[in-house]
Amino acid sequence: MDSFELNKIMGAILGTCLVLMVTNLTAGAVFSPKKVEKPGFEIAAKEETASGGGAKEAAAPAEPIEKLLQTASVEKGAASAKKCAACHTFEKGGPNRVGPNLYDIVNRDRAVEAGFNYSAAMKAKGGKWTFDELSKFLHNPKGYIPGTAMGFAGLPKDSERADVIDYLRTLAENPAPLPTAAK
Repeated sequence: MDSFELNKIMGAILGTCLVLMVTNLTAGAVFSPKKVEKPGFEIAAKEETASGGGAKEAAAPAEPIEKLLQTASVEKGAASAKKCAACHTFEKGGPNRVGPNLYDIVNRDRAVEAGFNYSAAMKAKGGKWTFDELSKFLHNPKGYIPGTAMGFAGLPKDSERADVIDYLRTLAENPAPLPTAAK
């Protein structure tokens, strides 16, 4: 191998390095990354309002439940209640699961199902599960009773909520009468 061959090989290696360096500098100038203000990713999350009476106001449905129950469908409610079946049972004397048994829930005192350990927030709320109370709770459980252990996001659709409440009403030996709609 003579010196001319060695010069050609070294020249090719040097030329390749030069082309790579120029390409790298050009790409760095054209595709320069933006400097971030703070490191990490921003995760977009739905913010809840923290106003004076925010918890109850946030859970308020658009239409009164008395009016919605007049057109509610027990069959649709039974279908929608299947979402609840992962945590609740519906039959008389049924066992408690992650949530309490819901048989005869309408007009029952809150947090009284035997053998179920309710959260402190649910026990402190007190009162009865009236049609209106059920509607507000099912609309946004954590918004209506902050601190509840119920992890369900809620039923934002008024008609679906009314269907479920009408279905729950029928789960009793003596179902509660439908309330009359305010005119």
